[in-house]
Amino acid sequence: MASLEITSASVERTRKLGTRLGELAEPGDVILLVGQLGVGKTCLTQGVAWGLGIDDYTASPSFVLVREYQGRLPLYHIDFYRLDRLEEVADLGLDDYLYGGGLCVVEWADKGLGALPEEHLLIEMQHLAPTKRKLSFFARGVRYEEMLAQMKLSTKVRKAKGR
Repeated sequence: MASLEITSASVERTRKLGTRLGELAEPGDVILLVGQLGVGKTCLTQGVAWGLGIDDYTASPSFVLVREYQGRLPLYHIDFYRLDRLEEVADLGLDDYLYGGGLCVVEWADKGLGALPEEHLLIEMQHLAPTKRKLSFFARGVRYEEMLAQMKLSTKVRKAKGR
């Protein structure tokens, strides 16, 4: 399983990482986000939306479970925050989203891992300081290993240019 660790020192950097993910996204991709409340999962998803050419504000779908946005690909922003059991995730009937032609980004994915596609990109986010975050990327499947390779290349290019 391929992995990548990136430290983000600001909200802007986190959004830029999300933007790059959105640019790399292909139909049917699934990105799973895990981390404490306030760690930046929705901020990262806003960047993903921008990378797909979606200018609308991406709000957390905590109260509606799914928000849909149209861009280069449809974005299905799913949030399991209010769910308590794996069975609740399975009962939601999310297969049309998870196995469709758009990009699914799932916040609080740890609450439903057993009901989600085996192949995905998992991003674990941790607080390091008030504005500093550690993002750990784990690719499950060849498609996501390719995505991570592109993320690594993008990160190296930025560092070489002093960004």
